Amino acid sequence: MARRAKSEGQKMLRAVVVLLRNTTWKCGKVERLVIQYLQSHLLKYGSPRSSVMEMAQYFNLNGKQKSEFFDALRRLEKRHIIEIRRL
Repeated sequence: MARRAKSEGQKMLRAVVVLLRNTTWKCGKVERLVIQYLQSHLLKYGSPRSSVMEMAQYFNLNGKQKSEFFDALRRLEKRHIIEIRRL
């Protein structure tokens, strides 16, 4: 996989993730965790959205885990389960 520019990573951290469909069919472990987090956020606050920075802090990511997390977000967006709104 090719390395991404630092500015692209910074834009991704400032983005907001919105849950579109509540399904975990054919999802991996990290993808399920993201969807479960957004579901619990919906139940607690009444909003199916959260910032990527907040999610990264919640999961306490570092190194390879962070790249797997961003890849999972992109896969979920590609499958139209979530929407990433870049600010």
